[in-house]
Amino acid sequence: MPDASTNVSLGIDTGGTYTDAALVDQASGQVLAAAKALTTRDDLSVGIREAITAALKQKPKELPVKAIDLVALSTTLATNAIAEGHGGRVCLVLIGYDKEQMQHYYSQQGLVAEDVAYLLGGHDVQGNEVASLDEDAARQVILSRRTKVEAFAISGYFGVRNPVHENRVRTLVKDLTGLPVTCGHELTAHLDAVRRATTVAYNARLIPLLQNLIVNVRLALSELKITAPLMVVKGDGSLVRAEWAINRPVETILSGPAASTMGAWHLVGRHDVWVVDMGGTTTDIAALRHGRPHLNQEGARVGNKRLMIEAVDVHTVGLGGDSHVHLDREGQVFIGPRRAVPLCFLASEYPEIEEELRRQATYSLKSGAEQFVIFCRRPSNDLSDDDAELLSRLEIGPQSLRLLSSEAHHDWLLPRRIEYLEGIGAVQRAGFTPTDALHVLGRFQNWNTEASRLAAELIAVRAGLTVASFCKEVVQRVSERVAREVVSKIFENGIGPPDWEKERTASALLDSALDGAHDGELGCQLTLRKPLVALGAPVEAYMPLAAELLHTKLLIPPHAQVANAVGAVVGGVIQRVQILIRPLEGLGPFRAHLPDGVHDFEDLEEAVRYVKQVVFPRTEALAHQAGAGQVEVQMIRTDRRVKLSPSFAKKVFLGTELTFTAVGRPSPG
Repeated sequence: MPDASTNVSLGIDTGGTYTDAALVDQASGQVLAAAKALTTRDDLSVGIREAITAALKQKPKELPVKAIDLVALSTTLATNAIAEGHGGRVCLVLIGYDKEQMQHYYSQQGLVAEDVAYLLGGHDVQGNEVASLDEDAARQVILSRRTKVEAFAISGYFGVRNPVHENRVRTLVKDLTGLPVTCGHELTAHLDAVRRATTVAYNARLIPLLQNLIVNVRLALSELKITAPLMVVKGDGSLVRAEWAINRPVETILSGPAASTMGAWHLVGRHDVWVVDMGGTTTDIAALRHGRPHLNQEGARVGNKRLMIEAVDVHTVGLGGDSHVHLDREGQVFIGPRRAVPLCFLASEYPEIEEELRRQATYSLKSGAEQFVIFCRRPSNDLSDDDAELLSRLEIGPQSLRLLSSEAHHDWLLPRRIEYLEGIGAVQRAGFTPTDALHVLGRFQNWNTEASRLAAELIAVRAGLTVASFCKEVVQRVSERVAREVVSKIFENGIGPPDWEKERTASALLDSALDGAHDGELGCQLTLRKPLVALGAPVEAYMPLAAELLHTKLLIPPHAQVANAVGAVVGGVIQRVQILIRPLEGLGPFRAHLPDGVHDFEDLEEAVRYVKQVVFPRTEALAHQAGAGQVEVQMIRTDRRVKLSPSFAKKVFLGTELTFTAVGRPSPG
């Protein structure tokens, strides 16, 4: 029984639809209390405060709030901000880059930072200085922007091979402005000047956003008398102090999927599984390997952007409990990818919605009759008179799409105007969802079931189905889609993303294996060799069939609905430093590329000894700065040799990579 002597961690996860909070006993790993609240995207701290408050109400009475000595947060903030193009005002300083080349790239890919300054300097692939750093120009750039930007980003050409110029400009920024500043070599040790510049620019843009969230979360914790240190989940599932995360917020992208895989590991005790985390908005599929999230070595992907940050290798699909269910032109059931507020929830908040659905059921067979539009916010940008008038109408309360269309029968642009307002977050659509289908079938009944049933009637009539068969088909389609996406992720890991539309034979075989109604001449099946761990509130309804189709074991652990919040607190602090030692000419001398510059040695082993002497304590110090208590540091050495041709027996030495990894548990408050 927990008491005042129990050490408790508070895990928080902000998802696309819900924010979860969980209290976990650090000694036993037992989940003592858990709760959910709706995510408030305009201010994430509001939903966080509500979830924590609800969890505290469920905690054992004998457990005081002061027993909480660690708080860990996984957040969608960085991922959403990159995907949606949000961020602070920054200056990207490029040292030694070709201006014409970069401008050509940005004209094709789009600007990450509107303010880009170019300085003379930079190095070559061996770390030799190509041109001296123009410090006078650097001072001018910094001083002219110190009141116009919120952060600086610095990337030097081949800065990972010799960061001296990056370090010098960083010092100037700190001395002259005191503003946050990040260097490219601090985020990655890999070559790719353009992607490194892009990554460090995104990092700078995210700093004010995460800083604001941390301030608000700490305020909420203070109001609830929680004084424990706050940590943030990185995209690889490890933890860092909030202060560390503020300076490197880009490392927190995909922290939600990373937390879910850590939660799966903690709750089921298995080290090698596939994790399916189904939320309201999306479903995330990731692999747990050897008790850690499987990382994408090519860098985290957010939408069509690939960043030089190691993060969980996740496959995300727009499928969840809140996916919009509608009929296509052929009258077939189609699910997603657009999100909609479930009608059962909307009607529980606005009872008049049920009456409007009842009215529609008496006379409307028109597509979209069961949809509603909800006011969210007034955007800061200018709106047309028609859009402003529509928002004013919606501020009174949700309006049915049927009613809006009938009143604006002359406005052929109404559907497009609603889509535009949806895109900028001013309005939100409500409609029939898988959550509504579960309400009708009696499998999940948190809100207004009658509203779900009335909407199901409207759609089922148009589809030529009974209400029950329509809702069962919705649930079956979700299950089959999850199974298909698991197969897609496995192929993606092996040979690249499949294109089922072009690979008609492969697509037909997949249909045969996963379509329960398939009655063709050829029958086949797929077998997933590792178990599926299902996380999220609705998984009991969808995942048994998905696992059956894949002929694998299904694991749904206790507290699966808050696994991300649990996963947020069970990870450790992990810091890595990679050092490269390369021969300058043939068999020597050898150059070590270190965080403070390059160092040359006549002998390889002498170089290795020096690097170990310098980097072991540095890596340990980084882990302590990131929030670890007791730390253990290990080093892995990889000597790279290749044959120039099959006829040469002797291999040519290319270099030595030394990877230092510091691991420790978070230091309690």
